[in-house]
Amino acid sequence: MNTLAYAGPGPWVLFFPLVWAAVVIGIVTVARRFGWRRGGPWRDAGPDERSPIALLGHRFAAGEIDEDEYWRRLSVLEEQFGRRATDPKGRRT
Repeated sequence: MNTLAYAGPGPWVLFFPLVWAAVVIGIVTVARRFGWRRGGPWRDAGPDERSPIALLGHRFAAGEIDEDEYWRRLSVLEEQFGRRATDPKGRRT
């Protein structure tokens, strides 16, 4: 005859949520390391600092070219690379 009373699941029951938390954290870590943060088809990666338009902006900010030359070159680059239209102040419309 069994004289032991049932004492419940015990403290090991907390082990399973910790395992699932570790699995989720592991998946997120692997996804971020292999490109999730670098942008994908579902996320806009933002402006590229090495793009011709960004380089033109850096040259203008450094004073290498004047404003007229900046706007002339920017209009050519926007036609070629298909950037969204901007107003005269350079803001996107």
